[in-house]
Amino acid sequence: MTELSLADGFAALNCGDLATAGEACKQALAANQKYVPAHFLVGLVALEGKQRQVAHEAFKSVVTLDRNHAAAWAHLAKLNVGEGRIAAAESALREVRRIQPSDPMVIELTGTVLNSLGEYEAAELFFERAHQMVPQSPSALMNLGNVRVFLGKIDEAVGLFKHAIELEPNSAQCHWGLANSEKAKDDTHIKTMRGLIDSGRQSKRSQGFLHYAIGKENEDLGNWADAFSAFTQGAKARRETVEFSEADEAAMFEAIKETYTAEWLANAAPGAEDPAPIFVLGQPRTGTTLIERVITSHSQVYSAGELQQFGLAVRRASRHADPKRFSRELFLSAATVNPAEIGHMYLRSTAKLRDKSPFFVDKLPVNYLNIPLILAALPKAKIVHLVRGPMDACFASFKQLFADAYLHSYDQCEMARHHARYRDVMAHFRQQFPGRIIDISYEAAARDLEPNARKLISALELSWEDACLNFHESSSGVATASSVQVREPAHTRSIGRWRRYETELSPMMNELTRLGVPLEGVPLD
Repeated sequence: MTELSLADGFAALNCGDLATAGEACKQALAANQKYVPAHFLVGLVALEGKQRQVAHEAFKSVVTLDRNHAAAWAHLAKLNVGEGRIAAAESALREVRRIQPSDPMVIELTGTVLNSLGEYEAAELFFERAHQMVPQSPSALMNLGNVRVFLGKIDEAVGLFKHAIELEPNSAQCHWGLANSEKAKDDTHIKTMRGLIDSGRQSKRSQGFLHYAIGKENEDLGNWADAFSAFTQGAKARRETVEFSEADEAAMFEAIKETYTAEWLANAAPGAEDPAPIFVLGQPRTGTTLIERVITSHSQVYSAGELQQFGLAVRRASRHADPKRFSRELFLSAATVNPAEIGHMYLRSTAKLRDKSPFFVDKLPVNYLNIPLILAALPKAKIVHLVRGPMDACFASFKQLFADAYLHSYDQCEMARHHARYRDVMAHFRQQFPGRIIDISYEAAARDLEPNARKLISALELSWEDACLNFHESSSGVATASSVQVREPAHTRSIGRWRRYETELSPMMNELTRLGVPLEGVPLD
């Protein structure tokens, strides 16, 4: 057997030769079971081989032998986030911060973990530091650009993406980031991205990014047929790279309806009595950003953005370690937790994100699944639910590439069936918890903002301020995919946009019709 040094192992890993890298680890550990670099390489090889548990044990061995190994702590933090072990992830992050690493790769990885935890301002600081240390690093540029889009710093993000593309012209994610950060003026960038796809060198995942970017820019230019073709190809590529079980989702929705009832809420222990949170939620791409901006233009309300903290609090309080973000088992476990534990954990984790205003908006659309838990954990919180015409809502999701959420949105029929389940569970919540949900029609607000805004502000028990109509003049950040569009007054351009693609969207239309869901209009069931 060839004798390999650990340097050979690291070199093999960099070339994608996991077998040789693994053999180098084995030989090194046979010679010295406490050799820290060998355990670290085992972890890296396991990550590449998608053996998460092996990686976890390897990095734990590293920090047991060397408590000041920042890279291993950072990898443990990322693994724990992915597995839903939030407390363990935060503990690992504390170790990284204690060590104060100087390696830019570790600093960038720490930023990625903070971003996953919803701590966007902290993530920005780490990405900025990594960028300053290695100004020509495409990944640092891209990560910094992405978090700045999320924080509404659009102009800065555009420059970062362009710089990253100059350094790494084949980076599909950078092209996608750029396409979503500014409006296309011509087809120059589209031609560049098509060339990348035609080269045959892009992975299926990268193809998804490029197709969605091409679709978005074609819509900017009014090339509707080309746009839909690109969205369809992007959805197909994306669907092949994610794991989505529709049966599991259907079982989860049924469990929520069976478990979370008026009787359950009446028997729940008291929650945290803080009235500060205002949750704006619903399906993605249904006007949540518009309404959030109306509310947070009020002098008493702060925009905290799309926060992951409530869902993370539910996971932590229920001791749920399943890496799936939502599941039947999670909601069954959460129903037995003391609501005050969730409420206080949420309030503690958002304290540094909510400014000093009396109220703050948490605008994470998918929190609609958590409505009963919000009512129990934060009984004085307000819940604002956006309602939008089904076809516009479904199409808006279908043509959007999401990170690790909304996995149902990459197939027209799956999207339609999900929407029917969503409407069904919302009807259940309204029936079980009457008067606790403020429903807002996106169409009504877009067509005639003032009366709808006044009604909303009144329902939130706030005094009227004219600034709520001038939200587009605000310079504050917008943590959402709508961050570019929302910097203009309310408009109706998106209403009925799906009709441009009526023929192409027939599978979605037919499925909604079969399920008894109206294609347009917003009856609240």
